Amino acid sequence: LTSAASDVYKRQGEVSGIVPEYLTECWEFYRKKNPLIAECEMKIESLPAVTICEDCQKTYETVTYGRQCPHCGSYETYLVTGNECSIKEIEAC
Repeated sequence: LTSAASDVYKRQGEVSGIVPEYLTECWEFYRKKNPLIAECEMKIESLPAVTICEDCQKTYETVTYGRQCPHCGSYETYLVTGNECSIKEIEAC
């Protein structure tokens, strides 16, 4: 068997709970065991975590400020993006 795919592009949010280095190690381990993906690379795109405040309707960087809105001080906030994990694209030959 020869390699069928050349690259896998993955997106993950910076607060998804997935450690990119661990995922890459797992990928490398599996590549060695499966000739079909032996030449296939995984590329990870990190998506920023963004939170919105329900009181002032402003968004901010979640990792920098946490749950409390830096604009108005409210705790009435929720995560808009940053916890997702998906395969964006599989490039096949």
